[in-house]
Amino acid sequence: MDHAAAPSAQTISWRWIAVFWFAGAVFEATQSVFILHALGKRGGEWLLFATEVAAWLPWALATPFVIGLARRQPLVPAPTARGIAAHLSALLAITVIAEAWSAAIQMLFNPWTHRQAPEFFDTLGATLIFHGLICVFAYALILTITYLVDSRDKVARKVTEAAQLNAELSKAQLAALSRQMEPHFMFNTLNSIAGLVRDGRNPAAVSMIVGLSEILRRASQDFHRPEVTLAEEVEYLQRYIDIQKVRFGERLAYSMEIPEALMGTRVPSLLLQPLVENAIKHGIAERVAGGAVQVAAAREDAALRLSVYNDGAAVADDWDSKGAGVGLANLRRRLQIMHGDAASLRVGNVAGGVEVVVTLPLAAGA
Repeated sequence: MDHAAAPSAQTISWRWIAVFWFAGAVFEATQSVFILHALGKRGGEWLLFATEVAAWLPWALATPFVIGLARRQPLVPAPTARGIAAHLSALLAITVIAEAWSAAIQMLFNPWTHRQAPEFFDTLGATLIFHGLICVFAYALILTITYLVDSRDKVARKVTEAAQLNAELSKAQLAALSRQMEPHFMFNTLNSIAGLVRDGRNPAAVSMIVGLSEILRRASQDFHRPEVTLAEEVEYLQRYIDIQKVRFGERLAYSMEIPEALMGTRVPSLLLQPLVENAIKHGIAERVAGGAVQVAAAREDAALRLSVYNDGAAVADDWDSKGAGVGLANLRRRLQIMHGDAASLRVGNVAGGVEVVVTLPLAAGA
């Protein structure tokens, strides 16, 4: 069972276990009193009622163990031979202990008012015969309730995680839109467009305007899309790179190595752009000579590995926690909500530069 499916140990509390078994015991004890009257016996009803209720105490005490075993060795959806053997052994052990307890109570208190006090082993044999099927039903009922409660909790967690994902995605998209609208970004972009118009390079100016509008349109239109295909993410990234190329000119060297076979893979929306923006801001913008940014993707077993490299200066050991900014922090939270421990985001120094690596499970596009 994966990390998202593991229910809290408090999901089925002792209170509910006690209520469940007490209700069942009262029902069983009431039937026994009616049977006593049907046999024409009077007197001792309360003693019989009390002993019949007490007879179910071992099942109440064993219920937490059965619940734990049901989660460690689940019988649904795909039972294993080991799991079946474990549950059969547990059923047999609990049944024998419970019926031995019941036989001991009957021997000590003789609640059915037999003329001769019942013998332990005779009573044990009789209870095993008459209660065997009831014990199987009781064990199956514990398993059924456990799996139903766990399934309900799993659905509730999925709903909560979906709500958290939408909230985190909204924050990330608003943060991305806010960064793109920062005065220095807009000033540099509009200044570059004005320069192209003055130089008579109207097609280039129009292309830059279209790229800027596409970035803003994509950020607003994808507001409710937690995932997109890698091809869509690359297309969006290219719009951003086109604008940055006009701004930095030859100072920005950009390359991308993503196999065509991976373009249909689903990835979190607004994944690559914040990584590349981070690489340009910290690795290139402050260098007179500029630098290079390389984006790559590769399949590693059942995972997708995305990397963004820049040849800027090495970062400090605590840079990831102190200087990474809003973009990487939001992205890391979204990855955690969407994929848990199966996804990761690492920032580190490599030979000749800095690399950000994102690893997440492969998911084909629709």
